[in-house]
Amino acid sequence: MTGQESCRFLKFISHLLFCALLFSFASWSFASDTRCDLIPLPLSLTTGDGVFHITPQFRIAVEGKGNERLLRATDRMRQRLAGRTGIFFTSNTIEPGKNLGNGGLSISFERTGRLALHEDESYALDITSEGVILKAVTDIGAMRGLETLLQLVSAVPGGYCFPAVFIQDHPRFPWRGLLIDSCRHFMPVDVIKRNLDGMSAVKLNVLHWHLTEDQGFRVECKTFPELHRLGSDGLYYTHDQLKEVIRYASDRGIRVVPEFDIPGHSTSWLVGYPELASAPGPYAIERGFGVKDPTFDPTRKATYKFFDKFFAEMSSLFPDDYIHIGGDENNGKQWDENPAIQAFMKKKGLKDNHALQAYFNERILNILTKYKKKMIGWDEIYQPYLPKNIVIQSWRGEESLRDAAQKGYMGLLSRGYYIDLAKSASHHYLNDPVPQDSVLTPEERKRVLGGEATMWSELVSPETVDSRIWPRTAAIAERFWSPAGVRDVDDMYRRLEIIALQLEEFGLTHIKNREMMMRRLAGGMDIEPLKVFLGAVEPLEGYARHHQGVTYTSFSPLTRVVDLAIPDAAVARRLEKLVDNYLVRREPNSLDLINDTLRIWKDNHQRLLPLIRRSPVLAEIEGMSEDLSLIAGAGLEALEMIVAGQEVSSDWILQKKELLEKAKKPRGHAELVVTSAIGKLIEAVSCTGQTSQTQSEASR
Repeated sequence: MTGQESCRFLKFISHLLFCALLFSFASWSFASDTRCDLIPLPLSLTTGDGVFHITPQFRIAVEGKGNERLLRATDRMRQRLAGRTGIFFTSNTIEPGKNLGNGGLSISFERTGRLALHEDESYALDITSEGVILKAVTDIGAMRGLETLLQLVSAVPGGYCFPAVFIQDHPRFPWRGLLIDSCRHFMPVDVIKRNLDGMSAVKLNVLHWHLTEDQGFRVECKTFPELHRLGSDGLYYTHDQLKEVIRYASDRGIRVVPEFDIPGHSTSWLVGYPELASAPGPYAIERGFGVKDPTFDPTRKATYKFFDKFFAEMSSLFPDDYIHIGGDENNGKQWDENPAIQAFMKKKGLKDNHALQAYFNERILNILTKYKKKMIGWDEIYQPYLPKNIVIQSWRGEESLRDAAQKGYMGLLSRGYYIDLAKSASHHYLNDPVPQDSVLTPEERKRVLGGEATMWSELVSPETVDSRIWPRTAAIAERFWSPAGVRDVDDMYRRLEIIALQLEEFGLTHIKNREMMMRRLAGGMDIEPLKVFLGAVEPLEGYARHHQGVTYTSFSPLTRVVDLAIPDAAVARRLEKLVDNYLVRREPNSLDLINDTLRIWKDNHQRLLPLIRRSPVLAEIEGMSEDLSLIAGAGLEALEMIVAGQEVSSDWILQKKELLEKAKKPRGHAELVVTSAIGKLIEAVSCTGQTSQTQSEASR
């Protein structure tokens, strides 16, 4: 790299670290600055004067009966505080039942919280220069307050502090979930645990654990052992592991709701028990993805005897009030082609497959009720005669959720929160379970319990799943917790980058695994050119990756450039903002940063080529890398012309637009996401040229 290139690259890196520097400044000035770095934002926050300095003598006391869970949470908080500040605390024990007065953290609560819907999670946090007081109705509320307190840790000259603030807080919605699919690709226990820690940090309170699917049955079942023996490839959770995860979640105030998807999405069930299917076997674990035909036979008594015994065992394992039965995407093909099923429908007066599935759902509901469980399922389970204590989870959207609420049913929103689809954090953030213009009455709004982010695992592995969950899920968590009026997208992104770093405390791999995987792809060469390239690239959104000429299966590699590319690439997003700022206000600083960024991208292709030659797996991005160089060059030309007020020919405009169109073409199941920003520069040149021409004509 030449000295000039090194200088430009250092400027580029400085640009990447710009927000981090702002974050540091914000921490220093928090006591006199109303800007808040918390995520989720609290219900109310009032700043005070001064700070509480964190010293080695920092002490913690907990007051309240049945405080064992809170004591463990407080001890974890103290260890994280020590790790973040590097302070050697002289007291490493939590003092029970004592208000410390000055000089420490005093925690009190009224009762032990139950892991159940509508439990109280409110808290009040009062920080002055003399001490910190945290009060809550339940120990769960106190745990939420501890997470807020940790996010308030600020650096000041010579040490660390908590700023003087008074916070009163409680969640907007009682059900704030994250679905993790352990079926399409199995997620080991450590993956689940570290994500539970992440959930706790941003105040999510429900792990929706998707445990059965066409591609795998992931739960040990002692009643019907062929389920896990034949339906899992040996990848399943034992009873002990399930209990371990449930305990771990409980310690963090998080409910675990299991999903056993029936009657469709059920291939793995039928591998061991084909006699329960609607068509003759044999069956094999499905390796592909999408909607499959195998479906339970809802007309046979044996089916319900089987589920009675199965749910008896599962109900004893999972203590939550709810069990999710899935119920989605049954294509009905096996039912249509089975004469016995058709005869049953005619006899019972069931006019279509929807009515037959409603019959099945009602039978399953009776079984769950027998074991004191409530039913939750996707949109398809809705029937107007089902009891009002069931929960409808909507993947279809606001209209479906609204309809259920108006008919008296509780519901959750997941449409708009499918984080596997590689949408931006802003897309999820502005999606709301109850929009401000909702037509629902106040009573109907209460029936919308909240929502869940959904991490379906067709295209993730244990080493990439964290990068698809975090940090975007923190933005969704804010939507579920904070007041509806909290909608500042720019500020959300600012705070999202802070929490992204803090989440690494739990061993979450959303940041560090990317460079590890880059090193593998680069074959030991310098990965910097690949990092620069990835700053301009995102994976294809939605389901587009499944329509790029290859068929993904559970055996497909998830180690390519597209798997390293992250949704909502920060460098690309910032460039767009810089371009907008410059075109509106002609800010010199924005101009410099745009120039630096585009020059780096223009030169990067030649730096990346040796890696591509060394590592054939990178060959699929060669054309995209070249296109990035070319459009970055076009952007530099456009910028120069804008600054000079230079006229351009229509041929130049056409040529550059054709270049942009070519660059938009996906390669390697990824796409360049900087074409929009560069396109704005080219459009601005076009407008400048037209204006100059008009002025010339007018002067003549």
